Amino acid sequence: MNAPATLNVLADLRGDFPGMSTSDGAPWHYLDTAATAQKPRAVIDAMARALGEDYATVHRGVYARSAEMTRAYEAARRRIAAFLGGQEEEIVFTRGATEAINLVANSWGRANLKPGDRILLSQLEHHSNIVPWQMVAEATGAEIDVCPLTEDHRIDLDAAEAMLTERHKLVALCHVSNVLGSVLDAPRAAELANEVGAKLLLDGCQSAPHMAVDVSTLGCDFYVFSAHKLYGPTGIGALWAKSEILDAMPPWEGGGAMIDRVTFEKTTYAPPPQRFEAGTPAIAEAIAFAAAADYVGEIGIDRIHEHEARLVARLRRELGAMNDVTLFGPADGAGIVSFAIDGIHPHDLGTILDEVDVAIRAGHHCAQPLMDYLGVPATARASFGLYSNDDDIDALLEGIARTRRIFGRE
Repeated sequence: MNAPATLNVLADLRGDFPGMSTSDGAPWHYLDTAATAQKPRAVIDAMARALGEDYATVHRGVYARSAEMTRAYEAARRRIAAFLGGQEEEIVFTRGATEAINLVANSWGRANLKPGDRILLSQLEHHSNIVPWQMVAEATGAEIDVCPLTEDHRIDLDAAEAMLTERHKLVALCHVSNVLGSVLDAPRAAELANEVGAKLLLDGCQSAPHMAVDVSTLGCDFYVFSAHKLYGPTGIGALWAKSEILDAMPPWEGGGAMIDRVTFEKTTYAPPPQRFEAGTPAIAEAIAFAAAADYVGEIGIDRIHEHEARLVARLRRELGAMNDVTLFGPADGAGIVSFAIDGIHPHDLGTILDEVDVAIRAGHHCAQPLMDYLGVPATARASFGLYSNDDDIDALLEGIARTRRIFGRE
């Protein structure tokens, strides 16, 4: 896919996405990209080729097609590394960000945490960046602290600075909130972690698709994200970690591909990243993951960010003018607008919007502690992608007006 140089409205790319219309050919107003992004034809085609005429196993075969597929698979690793500003030996393919966090928790965490050590999380974390740490804390005797939020729903790094001590060994924070869209000041978070000798893990699921990411300038030690939120396939994601950290981490799953030599007396392991990729990998998914990074790269991540920021600003302005709407998160949320309407449950709103081909997310968004903090059972969430446009906002606003009429609110 080559994005035309004269393209001014990214939503003109909707034609690249087969999923952006209904079964009868009408526009589908998809506002749930934070959950999972639609896939462009370039990604679908790359995966179809990898599963079809190009398909073979990797790393094992001595025949030509296996060698070619191995080169393509490792080229995908290089592409994802470049997308993050890292090196290929620093990228571990996982089933997604959830598995990547579990990998760090079960490998680095179990090897380095002990009773009395502390882990710092924040109030807005996704369950995937809470539950693995609870499990490893229970196993190791470490304890968890929770950083509060500022008034505009950002992670309060001033509070984090006051909380951090030399007992803290890990800080695990969301780079962009999947509910609020709030962006973490990652370099400052890294500085605070470094001051007490702690490692910093960033959950990048909502940052990688929406803004430029360079792990060398972020200052983190671990960065995780999922392909399916970057217009790629499900079932694959990546862990980036500093080489010296990966080198010192033990494997957490055993099997083929991650070994050096196996005997019944002793097994030795392959170096990273292969050490952490037991079994036959997600070959076609990795190649499609790289195709998604190519697609985004050709359009330009800064351009995507600018486009989505304009849509966020417009929707917040429109919703903010409604007396019965509560907006959550800061004004500059990255691609996400969460809100609630007085007297209308988000689930009811989402169901009625679906009747007019508008798809939003309604619920706790795998962030129940944040819902408790906000004092609501759920929120409605509209989230944008590069294919979103003003027609989607118009349809959402018309759907909200219709919902109000149904509930007798107007």
